[in-house]
Amino acid sequence: MAKQEDNFRNVISHAKEYGYIFPSSEIYDGLGAVYDYGQNGVELKKNIREYWWKAMVQLHENIVGIDASIFMHPTTWKASGHVDAFNDPLIDNKDSKKRYRADVLIEDYCEKIYQKAQKEIEKARNRFGDDFDEEQFVNTNPRVVGYLQKKKEILERMAKGLENEDLADVKALIEELEIADPETGSKNWTDVRQFNLMFGTKLGASADTAMDLYLRPETAQGIFVNFLNVQKTGRMKIPFGIAQTGKAFRNEIVARQFIFRMREFEQMEMQFFVKPGDELKWYEHWKETRLKWHLSLGLGKENYRFHDHEKLAHYANAATDIEFNFPFGFKELEGVHSRTDFDLKAHEEHSGKKLQFFDPETNSSYVPYVVETSVGLDRLFLAVFSKSLQEETLEDGSTRTVLKLPAVLAPNKAAILPLVKKDGLPEIAREIIDELKWDFAVSYDEKDAVGRRYRRQDALGTPFCITVDHQTKEDRTVTIRDRDTMQQERVSIDNLTDLLNKKVAVRNWLKNI
Repeated sequence: MAKQEDNFRNVISHAKEYGYIFPSSEIYDGLGAVYDYGQNGVELKKNIREYWWKAMVQLHENIVGIDASIFMHPTTWKASGHVDAFNDPLIDNKDSKKRYRADVLIEDYCEKIYQKAQKEIEKARNRFGDDFDEEQFVNTNPRVVGYLQKKKEILERMAKGLENEDLADVKALIEELEIADPETGSKNWTDVRQFNLMFGTKLGASADTAMDLYLRPETAQGIFVNFLNVQKTGRMKIPFGIAQTGKAFRNEIVARQFIFRMREFEQMEMQFFVKPGDELKWYEHWKETRLKWHLSLGLGKENYRFHDHEKLAHYANAATDIEFNFPFGFKELEGVHSRTDFDLKAHEEHSGKKLQFFDPETNSSYVPYVVETSVGLDRLFLAVFSKSLQEETLEDGSTRTVLKLPAVLAPNKAAILPLVKKDGLPEIAREIIDELKWDFAVSYDEKDAVGRRYRRQDALGTPFCITVDHQTKEDRTVTIRDRDTMQQERVSIDNLTDLLNKKVAVRNWLKNI
């Protein structure tokens, strides 16, 4: 646990030191759980967004994008269920005065049980080697079976309590499990109560006539209310999808863990409209498709897992999370949900407008079902950044800090380094930048010895360093150094564009899916 905390502190420190993420309003001592993306962070975030958009929209003929407004008519949120049901169970510790989500306390407890089962599995794997049958072991080993059954029973009881709004039983469960305040160890809890997560605001010139509005807690509803607009103007046929990226706002009970849980965040969502009865087939399709997309970034298959929901949201008939192994353990990265026809029917009821698809083949109309994929851009940023940050011990015993960002996402694809600041080398370096900058984000670095510049670019996450030396003047070749392997090769200046394209072009990465 201490090592995890140290690693996480290193992530936060590195993000600030190298211009990725700053505390917001820092000169005024900051604002809790609010962050600004710096000069490198905004580029990484943009590249992640574009990588998602190309895979989700550009490569699918039947998926289009929109950009709906943050402010929406307040009845939107009544129809969607957010006014009445967008709550989290809140619990306070009487001694520490700390506030927590009751369900998260229970889920964290269950994660510890799951990790005990995983340790037993790893012991057996080491003992039996290639002969190890994990499935058989999980189903027959008494300890593992007991751990997993206990976890299942706890989560099912919690889900039942939340679904039935039996908050007294949720508190009783916390007390029976002897769950303590994570920071102080106190078990002196208040009753559990519901807390609505939406931010309210006003629209109007005076308090007397102002309309109550909400900052949107999700981007999905902007897609649903525009379903017919997009379908008719785009002549879309079922199945088809509508995608959107944008800001959402939630008054989280506990906003913590850096940019993992914030009150202002960015979502990347796609709502896929299907024929009723086909939704579970498409649900399975998008589960696998989205996992493959994540794996294409090369962060390691072992860092992802599915977590099927015990407690379903009010709109879903199936739901799973793609969880990622963050510095603080496995947590939700992306959700895939079968939302049924809840949203469109609810908006039909509250608006009085039909939101149906006319099928010319059957000469009939129906309300489509929806399969949703929703990923938090900030969480994905944290996943990529934290897993890429590494400390390496080199052959000579020295160490280096390197940010091994996927090259396709890196803020700068290459740094151009003149070996010395004279003899015409800076001028050649500038010529190279002027040529490459049309296709790639590149930077110029001439300060310090070239070895120190390599280390600086390693820490910044720059995949390639291109060094201009005296031989360049003779044969127009340069040395290109790979960040991850530290290997160097001599290449012609004329070949740099093609070489970088092979390494960083989005198409070459997405083809791996």
